[in-house]
Amino acid sequence: MKTKLSLLFTVCFCLVSLAQQNNISGTITEQGTGFPIPGVSIIIKNTIKGVVSDFDGNYTINNVPENAILQFSYLGYVTQEIKITNQQTLNVILTEDVSKLDEVVVIGYGGQKKKDITGAVSIVSSETIEELRPVDAAQALQGTSAGVSVTAPSGSPGGQFNITIRGVNSNGDNGPLVIIDGYKGDLNSINPSDIESFSILKDAQAAIYGIEGANGVVLVTTKSGRKNSALKISYNGYTGIQQTTRQLPYLNATEYALLLNESYAANGQDLPYTDVSNLGTGTDWQDELFESAPITNHNVSLTGGGEKSTYYFGGSILEQDGIIASDKSNFTRANVKVKLGFDVTDKLKFTTSANYFNNVRKTIGENALGSPLFNALNYAPTYTLDQEDASGFLGNEVINPLSQIANTYNKYNGNSIEGTFQLDYEPLDGLKITSRIGLKSYNDTQKSFAPIVNYGSGKVFNTDRSSVTQTKNTNNSYTWDTFITYNRTFAENHNATITLGTSAQRAWGDNLQGTGFDVPNNSWEFADISLANGLSEAKSTSSYIYDSRLSSFFTRLQYDYKGKYLLSAMVRRDGTSDFSPSNRIDYFSSATAGWIVSDEAFLEDSDVINFLKLRASYGSLGNNVGVDLYRALLSGEATYVLNNGLVTGTANGRIPNPEATWETADKLDIGLDLNLFNNKLQFTADYFVEDRNDLLIANFPVSGILGASAPGAGLPTVNAGTTRTKGVEFFVNYKESFSDNLSVDLSYNVTKVDGEVTSVNNNIVSEGGSFSVGQPAITRMEVGQPIGYFYGLKTDGVFQNQAEVNAAPSQEGLGSAAAPGDLKYVDTNNDGEITIADRTYLGKAQADYIMGLNLRVNYKNLDFGTYMYAELGKEMVRNYERDQPNINRSSLYLNRWTGEGTSNTVPRATIGATTNRLFSDFFVEDASFLRIQNIQLGYTLPDEFLQRIGVSKLRIYGSVNNAFTFTKYNGYDPAAQGVNQNGNLDVFSSGIDYGFYPVSRQFILGINLSI
Repeated sequence: MKTKLSLLFTVCFCLVSLAQQNNISGTITEQGTGFPIPGVSIIIKNTIKGVVSDFDGNYTINNVPENAILQFSYLGYVTQEIKITNQQTLNVILTEDVSKLDEVVVIGYGGQKKKDITGAVSIVSSETIEELRPVDAAQALQGTSAGVSVTAPSGSPGGQFNITIRGVNSNGDNGPLVIIDGYKGDLNSINPSDIESFSILKDAQAAIYGIEGANGVVLVTTKSGRKNSALKISYNGYTGIQQTTRQLPYLNATEYALLLNESYAANGQDLPYTDVSNLGTGTDWQDELFESAPITNHNVSLTGGGEKSTYYFGGSILEQDGIIASDKSNFTRANVKVKLGFDVTDKLKFTTSANYFNNVRKTIGENALGSPLFNALNYAPTYTLDQEDASGFLGNEVINPLSQIANTYNKYNGNSIEGTFQLDYEPLDGLKITSRIGLKSYNDTQKSFAPIVNYGSGKVFNTDRSSVTQTKNTNNSYTWDTFITYNRTFAENHNATITLGTSAQRAWGDNLQGTGFDVPNNSWEFADISLANGLSEAKSTSSYIYDSRLSSFFTRLQYDYKGKYLLSAMVRRDGTSDFSPSNRIDYFSSATAGWIVSDEAFLEDSDVINFLKLRASYGSLGNNVGVDLYRALLSGEATYVLNNGLVTGTANGRIPNPEATWETADKLDIGLDLNLFNNKLQFTADYFVEDRNDLLIANFPVSGILGASAPGAGLPTVNAGTTRTKGVEFFVNYKESFSDNLSVDLSYNVTKVDGEVTSVNNNIVSEGGSFSVGQPAITRMEVGQPIGYFYGLKTDGVFQNQAEVNAAPSQEGLGSAAAPGDLKYVDTNNDGEITIADRTYLGKAQADYIMGLNLRVNYKNLDFGTYMYAELGKEMVRNYERDQPNINRSSLYLNRWTGEGTSNTVPRATIGATTNRLFSDFFVEDASFLRIQNIQLGYTLPDEFLQRIGVSKLRIYGSVNNAFTFTKYNGYDPAAQGVNQNGNLDVFSSGIDYGFYPVSRQFILGINLSI
């Protein structure tokens, strides 16, 4: 009987239990788009029972007890928990969790949770790139990342951008190392729309990259697919019109003639224009050069993934014409991007990515004496469009800019294939072995043609023999990294991650250039060496090869106690072939530490402070800026007597320095990260100091008996200098959702940088930079001053009368006696006379402050954004005025001295001998600026409409790039910076303006479409 009762009770209990269990089905979609989300984990909380949503976001989970809680979770979305009562259908909408998406940050050879990072790292997401729509990926960092300066030597189509992080520290290369998905690359070769995020390493944390990390590291992660995701097709395209942002105020024909007459009269000579009544305004050469030009961009991507695979395919084409001579100045870039991931087994994963890049470019001369823009400013407005300066009235270096452009012929074509192959193997929990190889091959061809042309009597641009020059370059590189990462938690509260690895790099290539003479028909169509059969006595071919190798070992330990006391230490051993065998190997190390104060008991319940972390770092890094400095190269010129005749040959070039080695940087950073008011307000602050040692100074003086004066020879490059850079950096971000319809995101960053040269062996002063023709170098590297500061005469107004001239120190030592109306120079060394020895500090090209202000507002389906960038405390040299008596002048000279009391800033007009054209602060101007670099307004069509047409997203937007620039500078672009022959920032000429090709203002209409 007892047994029967027990059986009956058990059966009744099971029936009751079954009656209280449900089978739940539904669909999981994404908020806003309504797009189904595959791969969502649905688990009965506090059990191991669960399912995963299918390809269409559908799921079914059986036998769910009543009052149980279903937990819906997916990476990048807010986890939802829903209590089950008696429902059979449960549809769920997941919202994106931005904080989780940003949680893991790439830091080099692995990643780390954002809250655990102990170094100074800035992150720029794909959202910023999508809003800015930059032509070059580097532009996305301008104003969006604290401490990062992005400049361009030119606004011409395809012009490359230069990046510096926390100021200029070296007299050589200051550009950061760029790593794209693990391989060493260049930002201008990838499509900005293919980028998922940037991570910028700014402090000693970059020591994991050893000899290449001193200038900072930009880590680029490209987009990839997502597992268990349906195919998503996206199209992003825009078209627009470009215009110049500025035309310089110059004299019209009448003003020019009157000024010239006054100049001649002041010197007692006949007037060149006896009748100015019919001259009018004449020819505005800037108007004739500048034009409206189109820009278009098309980008298509396909992304998705299966249960064990992911894929991303992207293709884009950009076409940009120049705002000067669009048929001779234009750029086309095409990219094809593929990224695939496969789970070979549960423990072995394979990832590969490839990027094909092609660019075709035509250019005109720019940022140099004699460029078309330079000539447009200096050519006389009294001349007609097709009129040449046949008599040489304007001097031998100024020609008709339209004729110059018509006779400019060149074409550049470059192709690159680059990518990675990566294997990840996890034999044990917490142990991961990664091996990847990154490859890059870039090949380009260039052709330029110089026709027979005559611009006028004695012009230096005249060519009496046609020629064609063709160049071919091949550049290859690979990076092979293998590293092991092991994570372990021990004694409950101790967490450690150790990384051990090795890296091998090689970069090699060659160049071949040849010139042919006497091109048939004097025509671009026949410009080819195979057709140009003319002979030349001078050598018409050249070539070079290079091969550089780097072998490295590295290790890093990351440790935390209870997740709030953080420590990281790393060491890297590098050996490079660029220096002599005795100087090829060095060790670089750093240590970082952090304390998450907000996890302490006294703050963990705070309603105001959500997150507070203190951090610090210190370490040593390298900057490999020297190649073959220890070897004697046959790059000099020599003439030999053979068989009673002169034969041109080669000889030793620069004197070698077997003791040369790389620069080293000792970096200190102390930082603070703070989140307030439910994470609505985020604040980051850093104080940094860097000592850059062993600067390589070229042409360092040595004994003359070593043979440095022969043609093509030169003094050696020596490690002989030290600089110190220090500053502070602030970033603040405020996000607020006022309602379901209105949200605001506002951020501001500012960096204050001070830099100076702290020592140079024997106090040697290095000089560079040119001004006008025949004047001494105007920039210097000297102890106690910033690198590349401007060095010239200081003025104290204009002499108003002869009494002032007589009372002042004599200026005859400069080459001419002063007269009323001339610039008054300061006797800085107080020796009673004005000479070249009175030159002094006049300013610098590098800014004291770098700022960015960015605003986004979303209201219902409308979105508005603007990005601003500013540089304060910098100067530029106005060097686009030719030192010739008859050229045109800036309207600045309308305010010239014409008699006592008329002007105390602009000197008199005269063609007589004066010292007014010597380099002085009269030509140095404040180049501080604020640029509104993007204004954008967009509208996203409503979901109800999109569902009817089968589209998940459709957004239309209009934007203005480089909308406004506020500055006192009189030139075209206060943000422009000069570069050296390798395309890198040249600290000795970066602020000297020969007439920089201005950046274009772009009016753009675009569309974002996803299906």
